[in-house]
Amino acid sequence: MLLLKKYLSIAVVLLLVSCQSEIDEQDDNKQATVTSVSPLTTYLQRVAMVQTVQDNVIDGSSYCTIKLPYTVAVNNEKIAVNTTADYQKVIDNINANGYDDDIVKIDFPVTMVYYNYIQKLVPNEADFNDLINYWNLYPDLLSKINGLNINYPITINSYNSANQIASSQSLVNDQAFFNFIKNLNASEYISLQYPISITDYNNQKKSISNNLEFENAIKYAIDYCPENNSAALDFTTTLTSGSWNIPYYFDDSDKTTSYSGYSFTFKSDKSVVATKGGISETGQWESTLQYGVREFKIIFGSSVLGKLNTSWKLFEFNNSQIRLRDVSNTTNYLYFEKK
Repeated sequence: MLLLKKYLSIAVVLLLVSCQSEIDEQDDNKQATVTSVSPLTTYLQRVAMVQTVQDNVIDGSSYCTIKLPYTVAVNNEKIAVNTTADYQKVIDNINANGYDDDIVKIDFPVTMVYYNYIQKLVPNEADFNDLINYWNLYPDLLSKINGLNINYPITINSYNSANQIASSQSLVNDQAFFNFIKNLNASEYISLQYPISITDYNNQKKSISNNLEFENAIKYAIDYCPENNSAALDFTTTLTSGSWNIPYYFDDSDKTTSYSGYSFTFKSDKSVVATKGGISETGQWESTLQYGVREFKIIFGSSVLGKLNTSWKLFEFNNSQIRLRDVSNTTNYLYFEKK
């Protein structure tokens, strides 16, 4: 019996070491394992957020939605909003006559559902206006990515490097997926079990085979689903407004700390000034469109800043965040955030 226990103990140790080695190997192959801060993980969480834009004609916010059912009045007509199809009734009433006031009045109380599944009872119009005004303070919050639906269930394998525990979990809906990502800690590595079926905004089903395909499908949704493009922004105007820091830089591994404390100012003459600790270095930048894809280049001469000298491709941007990536043998990322 003692000999059997000894062999079992050795087997467990070998299993854990093997599991750790496999995770490390997968982490080197950036298509397999991701963490809580990996770009794909953050994009997937936004895919899994509550859909909030479908009732914007009623609540005027892309960061929350009104929980069904409820009632509104439009041009003195009562409309029961029992299903998502009833939003069209509100739109039809607004478009029916060009000479009425088209004011949508909500019958309170209603329950608001935030993009992160938190719910709040709103008893009256004053509290509702306060809530909407609050969300309007954050116009550049990266909101839900629309136009891509995950066909559940999906399976996620995870490994916690802190306690060396491996597990597998089946997720059955967006809320479960959102909360799973929300609760990940820094020591957890996860891998999606492929293939995964998705439905795009053209209502076409597609099979996803790996992380890069998933990220590309998300990029396609960001670019082409109209619900993700509520504001028309000019990239150059955005880039040359204010100064930026680097919240995330990944080149084979996370190297963000190498650029901590740097401030970047992009100028309209295509120069860029990077400043840290009172010391500045001037480089060059350029941005071009190649077959509808925006390419962005930075050119610095020093060894540290020179590592940014890549022909990046724009993934997404708003007034306060610019996200770039470079897909070659591995996928690398460079993010800028407005200071």
